[in-house]
Amino acid sequence: MTHESEKPAVQPSSFTFRANTRLVVGEGRVAELGNVAQELGGSRVLIVSDAGVLAAGHTSAGVASLKASGLETTVFSEFTENPTTRQVEAGTAFAKAFNPDLIVGLGGGSSMDCAKGINFLLCCGGKMEDYQGRGTTGRPLLPSIGCPTTAGTGSETQSFALISDAQTGEKLACGDPNAAFRVAILDPCLTVTQPARVTALTGIDALSHALESHVSTEATPASRVFSREGWKLLTKNLPDVFRNPTDIRARSAVQLGAAWAGLAIENAMLGAAHGAANPLTARYKVAHGQAVGLMLPHIIRFNGKVAQAQYVELAAIAGLSTDVPDASLADWIHTLLKMTGLYQSLGDVIGTHTETNEIERLAQEASMQWTSSFNPRPCSSADFIDLYQRASAKA
Repeated sequence: MTHESEKPAVQPSSFTFRANTRLVVGEGRVAELGNVAQELGGSRVLIVSDAGVLAAGHTSAGVASLKASGLETTVFSEFTENPTTRQVEAGTAFAKAFNPDLIVGLGGGSSMDCAKGINFLLCCGGKMEDYQGRGTTGRPLLPSIGCPTTAGTGSETQSFALISDAQTGEKLACGDPNAAFRVAILDPCLTVTQPARVTALTGIDALSHALESHVSTEATPASRVFSREGWKLLTKNLPDVFRNPTDIRARSAVQLGAAWAGLAIENAMLGAAHGAANPLTARYKVAHGQAVGLMLPHIIRFNGKVAQAQYVELAAIAGLSTDVPDASLADWIHTLLKMTGLYQSLGDVIGTHTETNEIERLAQEASMQWTSSFNPRPCSSADFIDLYQRASAKA
């Protein structure tokens, strides 16, 4: 006789899984960018790269590969971290003047998101605000290639562009299957030049992607394959990258883990840690990875009552105690934040703005975030008030 606790978990009988991006993985493979662009029919290529990537020399390497394949190129770089709707509009005007037939996002999440945003407006018109949500164009976009120089955002395997409203700072999640990169080139050599803080911010963000997508209400057996594998690569290798930034083996594993986590997000979305983080970025310009990392341990504990089975699985993969998995995971995230020098208290990042009325304002905005709606435990404005207050305490 089989006891109730021994019965196998019932798998959903109906779900959808999407994967629109071919991966090209390995050291030095950015040199293949020109060949890949040719395969996709490109002849006039717009490269979208931020100023830091240009300064590091990665953009010139991409341009050289494209030119060696006989392709005409131009570079748009007039945007910042968290590209805004105005910057995307400026990039679209720049693109119209050049008339590209292929777009390359070469850089961190900001470069890749900006490239997708330009693709939306160039091919479909309107404003970025018109494309919030999923499947919002219904029209073909230009073929595009993603070349990440960071390991964290997972933008290379997602169909979403995260663009900040130039007036409010609100992050607009604009997604459509046609916006996904046809190919993503994962060359770990491009990530070695990251400053230590960027490595920390993007690494913590990637961990949050794997963890939140694994417990999301939209998670499926297929999406959890990728959140699980992403989590495994990240937890085993990210501490090594923090300790030894030139460890190319660990860098490669983290880059692939971030891509797998991005694919999990594409199919399962995120949760309340991102919902709580976005208002901090919009209102106080807190770096996204810092905001997510600060809130994540508190969200993990909040979700512990309803996500125990998934947390047990993740804790075991990370070699942590599974007795109270939410506590183990939350404590481990705190340890990583301390290891990288990132803040663990809300007061450290927004100063004196932790008074009650400001916490209430943040909580109201967090409860309205789209990502919060996928959290495994419903999270009301009152819940977010409590979570922000917990995050305000010194670790």
